Amino acid sequence: MQNFKLTLASPVATSFRATKAANSLDIDAEKKSVHHFEVQADLDSPFNIGLIVGASGSGKTTLAKHIYGDDCFKEILDMTKPVIDQFPESMTYDECAAMLCGVGLTAVPCWIRPAFTLSNGQRARAECALQMARDDIPMIVIDEWTSVVDRTVAKVMSHCIQKHARKTGKKIVLMSCHYDVLEWLNPDWVIDANKQTYENRRLLWQSYQRTEQLDFQIYETDRSTWKYFSRYHYLSDSYPGGFTKTYGMFVDGNQIGFQCFANYVPHRKGTKMILHSNRVVIHPDYCGFGLGLRMTDACAEKLKSEGYEIFAKFSSVPMYNARKKSDKWKLMDVMRHHKIVVGGNMKRKDGFRKDVKTWSFKYV
Repeated sequence: MQNFKLTLASPVATSFRATKAANSLDIDAEKKSVHHFEVQADLDSPFNIGLIVGASGSGKTTLAKHIYGDDCFKEILDMTKPVIDQFPESMTYDECAAMLCGVGLTAVPCWIRPAFTLSNGQRARAECALQMARDDIPMIVIDEWTSVVDRTVAKVMSHCIQKHARKTGKKIVLMSCHYDVLEWLNPDWVIDANKQTYENRRLLWQSYQRTEQLDFQIYETDRSTWKYFSRYHYLSDSYPGGFTKTYGMFVDGNQIGFQCFANYVPHRKGTKMILHSNRVVIHPDYCGFGLGLRMTDACAEKLKSEGYEIFAKFSSVPMYNARKKSDKWKLMDVMRHHKIVVGGNMKRKDGFRKDVKTWSFKYV
């Protein structure tokens, strides 16, 4: 155990208004401007996730600088460049992609746009991914990383980052003024700056069960909401023609996911209509929970109960890996050369995508 003892002091203003304000409540200004902080903590034993939590002004940042140095909070995300171009040259593309997906930043369009175009939550994940890719520092320290996003997004981000840190063996210490991220981070240790206490959770995190659940709803919608999600889709931003069924995923009344099923095969009377799952998009702030596959499964089950046959054909490797593990989908075909007309800004030759591997699954 180490003993961390700090004294935080700020200068006292002696102006007329400041003095009158202090005297109005009989405040001892000199005493109130000094904050003593002391806590005993074991930060030397192996760990992956550490959390320093407490209200603003409780000493979190000062404590972290005292332990890890004044430069521990230095941000490295360059707002003028795409995040995919900011990883070390020694890393392969697959390693960069894995790092971004690991922290829940899975939307490729977010990788290739200048970082200043990203949302606060996406920037926080990008910064975390870049920090975790560094090999020149033994410890990653990130300050107030969930304060700029809503509480549900903060919990999703917390879950993704702790999961990836443990998977990659990284050591990361996070500062937060919000206690609601604690069980989603499931840290190895916690320093509570408000109470000036330390909790060792190194033997608890593996068996820990969250008590809080996040509630997502799925409703049938119309195609009009596609325009809010099209820019995050990895292929065309056009909406399929013909007969379609459209669904949205919602949290607290806000749509955070989109899914449609389209009929590409001429329907013959007396047979089941075939619908293909496509245009599956989860807003990047909510990626990392597997919500896309869950939404597709729920919608496919509903449509199957209504008499449709459900297929899915795609070129996304993560989608293939997810469905390969699922007992709800059966692999029907793998193709390399195919002719599918696509719109948007995809590179095309004679109007067709060429030499792209695709997988075809059936919902069973």
